[in-house]
Amino acid sequence: MLKFIAKFILKLFGWKVKGKLPELKKYVLIGAPHTSNWDFPLALFGALGLGLRFKWFAKHSIFKGPMGLILKFYGGIPVNRSVHSSLIDRMIEIFNSKDEFVLGIMPEGTRSKTKYWKSGFYHIAIGAKVPIAFSFMDYGTKQVGIDGYFVPVGNLEKDMQTIKNFYKNIKGKRPEKQSEVKIKVQNNNN
Repeated sequence: MLKFIAKFILKLFGWKVKGKLPELKKYVLIGAPHTSNWDFPLALFGALGLGLRFKWFAKHSIFKGPMGLILKFYGGIPVNRSVHSSLIDRMIEIFNSKDEFVLGIMPEGTRSKTKYWKSGFYHIAIGAKVPIAFSFMDYGTKQVGIDGYFVPVGNLEKDMQTIKNFYKNIKGKRPEKQSEVKIKVQNNNN
């Protein structure tokens, strides 16, 4: 029923769902580009339109009141970014403890243009030894969906090139805010 409702709502706004769910029990689902407040609702309706229920992060402040209960019902996990915790380690533990688990992340982490994507999605996938699937909101074609996945090999440059190749023709609502697909390489000596 949710599948039908999600597709119907998207159709009302001129959007259609594209792709299919990976035949995997566990994976990290990345969504990009993230340039507008509309991206998350589109991504959520797109996933529901494909029949996917998944967990996702958002800043804790949006989980207040009745809306917070609704967001949690649809897989939301509140995260307080001002408190430093081992969220990556916690997510790896969850992946390792479950037979089925899908975690959705928008790696840009903000609607503003950034120099780098946040690297948490990559470290979670590597640590949990799970694939990374591609979710998108393409305002150029008015399509939202999931289209393919890959297994990261642990070579950051090669893996990011795979991701970059997928998203190279996907257009955000505000292309001027669209971030380049890259992760800052951390220096372990700092």
